[in-house]
Amino acid sequence: MKKVAIITGGAGGIGYATAQQLAADGFNIVLFDVRDESFVSEKLAKLDAAGSDTMYFCGDIAKRDVCYDFVEKVIEKYGKIDVLVNNAGVAPKVRADILDTSEESIDYVFGINIKGTFFMTQAVSRQMIEQNDGVIINISSMSAYTSSVNRPEYCMSKSAISMMTVLFADRLADQGVRVYEIRPGVIRTDMTAPVVEKYDRMIAEGIFPIKRWGYPEDVAKAVAAFANGAYPYSTGEVINVDGGFHLRSL
Repeated sequence: MKKVAIITGGAGGIGYATAQQLAADGFNIVLFDVRDESFVSEKLAKLDAAGSDTMYFCGDIAKRDVCYDFVEKVIEKYGKIDVLVNNAGVAPKVRADILDTSEESIDYVFGINIKGTFFMTQAVSRQMIEQNDGVIINISSMSAYTSSVNRPEYCMSKSAISMMTVLFADRLADQGVRVYEIRPGVIRTDMTAPVVEKYDRMIAEGIFPIKRWGYPEDVAKAVAAFANGAYPYSTGEVINVDGGFHLRSL
């Protein structure tokens, strides 16, 4: 019986690259995203062509009840959940100095990045405990430990994802469920499109030991390693997919 992988924020960027990778690895793919299904029909068809029995769900991940209703629908269709990839996340709509960060922006970013990830993980964890098996992979960011004072809400939300990884890894370890974290660096997606020139310059100046942009496929390959069971005696582990940015050198 084919394994089932949920990918939140799965309709674009890192999420869809991950869906393609896992579909190629033999998973049935369930995508959760905020976009109407009509906008992603071609992408869903490609996943089906790769062998996936694909399911798509459009909803607001920031709402607890939506997360739980979604998980119920996945169980109704497949009877199990083998992998959850918590990829859904947003940056602030406007980059503003930390002294000008608005309550609206905090609520928007925290609602999706923290609250949504938490309740999706909670809902899926209950099913995985029943199965006594499962893998949860949280996509955080190098922003979990890197200061960007013009988007503090994003940095704080990603550091929360890191602690969330630790908490669920601790809670679920004796239930057969492993929890991991991937910290992407500067990845070429719609989120980084407004700052391409900035990062082109920084890459040319050598900010990353591996002197190139990261791509969604780079992250997807790391996800696949966890999803395919390459680390059965590890939990709470972190993989940096950041061109070596996390290294400290003089």
